[in-house]
Amino acid sequence: MNTSDRLERLKNLREQAKLGGGTEKIEKLHAQGRLTARERIGLLLDQDSFEEFDMFKTHRCTDFGMEQNKIPGDGVVTGHGTIDGRIVYVFAQDFTVLGGSLSETIAEKICKIMDLAMKNGAPVIGLNDSGGARIQEGIESLAGYSDIFLRNVMASGVVPQISAVFGPCAGGAVYSPALTDFVVMVKNNSYMFLTGPKVVKSVTHEDVTVEELGGADMHASKSGVSDYTAASGPDAIAYIRKLISYLPQNNIEPPPALNSEDPVTRTAAQLNSLIPENINEAYDMKEVIRHTVDDGDFFEVKEHFAPNIIVGFARYNGMSVGIVANQPAHYSGVLDIDSSVKGARFVRFCDCFNIPIVTFVDVPGFLPGTAQEYGGVIRNGAKILYAYAEATVPKVTVITRKAYGGAYCVMSSKHLRGDINYAWPSAEIAVMGAKGAVGVLYGRQARKEENPEAFLAEKEQEYQDTVANPYVAAQRGYIDDIIEPANSRLRIIRALGLLENKRDSNPMKKHGNIPL
Repeated sequence: MNTSDRLERLKNLREQAKLGGGTEKIEKLHAQGRLTARERIGLLLDQDSFEEFDMFKTHRCTDFGMEQNKIPGDGVVTGHGTIDGRIVYVFAQDFTVLGGSLSETIAEKICKIMDLAMKNGAPVIGLNDSGGARIQEGIESLAGYSDIFLRNVMASGVVPQISAVFGPCAGGAVYSPALTDFVVMVKNNSYMFLTGPKVVKSVTHEDVTVEELGGADMHASKSGVSDYTAASGPDAIAYIRKLISYLPQNNIEPPPALNSEDPVTRTAAQLNSLIPENINEAYDMKEVIRHTVDDGDFFEVKEHFAPNIIVGFARYNGMSVGIVANQPAHYSGVLDIDSSVKGARFVRFCDCFNIPIVTFVDVPGFLPGTAQEYGGVIRNGAKILYAYAEATVPKVTVITRKAYGGAYCVMSSKHLRGDINYAWPSAEIAVMGAKGAVGVLYGRQARKEENPEAFLAEKEQEYQDTVANPYVAAQRGYIDDIIEPANSRLRIIRALGLLENKRDSNPMKKHGNIPL
């Protein structure tokens, strides 16, 4: 065989590999409004930056006639490329090849790029579209999943891991995305569940649809597994590209900084009148965030899960930060099981990857009731406390209104190593609200008064003036300054600049025992 023939053979094999399961299956996928694995990679990465590995690798199974069904690449496309010039490693499961089912060799391909990502300190992005384990391979497939799970765990906190789910994801296949830092699903196309509707029906006698059991909307709002529900495949990929822009390459590097044209000294007069006179009236904390961050650009994560707490990324003077904020527009911003877990996981992610945390506080306490107590609000509420206390990244806190009881403590207070803690003049820092406190302190005495209501109202005002304000905390140094709301952006940016070279550490240990 001469050189020309060898090159022609290489070209033909490449073309065959690029077709995956063939044109017929690609057309069927397109008819469903779905993209192929290679098309997704093309949208995700910078143009012409993709370098593929293991294009010619095939499975080794010889049972059930599988030796007659070998396709180059075997159901997953792997390699590396760049997003905005920064290296990422990527794998994309190919549904046109045996439904993207995982074989021993597919697992080897995925593990190879995960190992390289760890060695070279770059994010891993998995584009999942798989029917699960390849039944024909049995234990080899299960072993392959386990190998991937191990690498997900080893890579956790070392390099960012992002998963997108574009199709069905069932059984053991759901655990790799669940172990990664962020999960994106596509509305009406993505499904994640351990057991499908038929098994559920046979075991629990529940009638449930695929969408109800494991659809994108369910996981975004009820389970909290998904961080974003995309309207389409391209929307999911655009979300990942933007998410990556806020993250460092690994746990050693600082997060990326951009040049910002938004003036550091820009004020927001609207914030001076944002807090309602009625302390029980709601307002939207996202307004505070948008008025203070660069260009009003806030990249929210888990928007529809536990909306009483807000988490996401933004920039202050070009610096990437993580934002955690109570949301008084939902359940008064109260902390409960779901919001505590949501906040804790986000804080821990930021701490893993050197991303400063800015916290906006307006929290009346933890949600009472048997449902919360039986569900373990003590254990789960302790997670956000643990996360803030453990975090060594720069932490800037702004209390806008209520900061009551234990909820004040856990929301990045000075006592949990908060670095710079500000309060607005409208802040109320106390064990509980004035009405509840007065009921405890003066309830018995009020019953003896001629006008109990007037007496209690007077005592409430007295409590408000003497205790439920930011000045008592400021007198003790728990609040570093009481600031004009309009100047919040400037003060936050200055605080972050001051903390840019912060060094903090935790006691030497294998790892802590977070109350899981």
